[in-house]
Amino acid sequence: MTDLHINAGFDGGNIRVVGVDGDRIDLAIEKDRDSDFYQWFFFRVAGVKGRRLSLRIVNAGESAYPMGWPGYKARVTTDLSTWTMAPTSYADGVLTIDYEATGDLAWFAYFEPYTMAMHDALVARAAAKDGVTHRQIGTTLDGQAIDYFKIGSGAKSVWLYARQHPGESMAEWWMEGALDWLTSPAAADLLAKATVHVVPNMNPDGTLRGHLRTNGVGTNLNREWHEPSAAKSPEVLCVRTMMDETGVDFALDVHGDEAIAANFIAGFEGIPSWTDRQGDLFTRFGKALAAATPDFQTEKGYPKAKPGTANLSMSTNQLAERFGAVSVTLEMPFKDHDMNADPVHGWSGARSKQLAVSCLEVLTAMIDDV
Repeated sequence: MTDLHINAGFDGGNIRVVGVDGDRIDLAIEKDRDSDFYQWFFFRVAGVKGRRLSLRIVNAGESAYPMGWPGYKARVTTDLSTWTMAPTSYADGVLTIDYEATGDLAWFAYFEPYTMAMHDALVARAAAKDGVTHRQIGTTLDGQAIDYFKIGSGAKSVWLYARQHPGESMAEWWMEGALDWLTSPAAADLLAKATVHVVPNMNPDGTLRGHLRTNGVGTNLNREWHEPSAAKSPEVLCVRTMMDETGVDFALDVHGDEAIAANFIAGFEGIPSWTDRQGDLFTRFGKALAAATPDFQTEKGYPKAKPGTANLSMSTNQLAERFGAVSVTLEMPFKDHDMNADPVHGWSGARSKQLAVSCLEVLTAMIDDV
């Protein structure tokens, strides 16, 4: 039988081999550097043709969000193009992927990856479009670029930013859909009334390193917005500095949620300077999005903060307080949007891209009031 090889030494890869006993392979997810966070995995298995593998992630129970494993299905591909859900179970702290191989190679991931190579291709494609201004607005601690786009010329200032948490790869799939729409004729009405500022990946270092939640020095970027620093969070520092220059009327921070099998939004209810106008527009956005697509809902989500208790280190709260913005966190699932489930692919990159279009169409309809 062909020797079996497991490898994660590539863009966004993360896994460690604990032991191999025939077709039973024990694995562990590596922690983010200088952090206790871990949950993202992405690895390749070679020499698998004709074998039925039991891939056991033995440290799943101690991961950042173990409540996300029940009901979860790992993603698998043989061509790095089409990702499907693999039979997956969770018991006694171990996540087990059962896979019957028909070819020599297979890749497994926590969610359909969006690598830095894919990011670079997206940036190149978007920068070449008419009406798009690209800038490198900062550099990460590993020396990677923070890419930024400006599209449109309207008076309203709209900010779209994603992937503060690098393992939430659905967020950059969403950004691909957003940039494709913003550079198409469909966006003309929005771009006449708004200037759209886009940062498709806030955390290149974590993305390349295969992190779940932090940058290259263990910083959770979405806890840095009150006081970002060049030493720990230059990614946030450069983006917030530019926001101070442009102002912010509407902001959308794109994320993924490990446990909740639905798309939902979270707001800024606890900020000190809360206004009913801000809150009403936030609610209106969610209701309109739920009416626009079966891939969104408003019943499931996070508990609302009590008045005066908002964590201003988080971007959505900081921007709502700092600018009086209508500030929205969008969460997409690692599982599926159960109210409109796909039994083959689950929630996916393609569906994330389409949700971006729905979000921007809803925003277009209400931009005059933002």
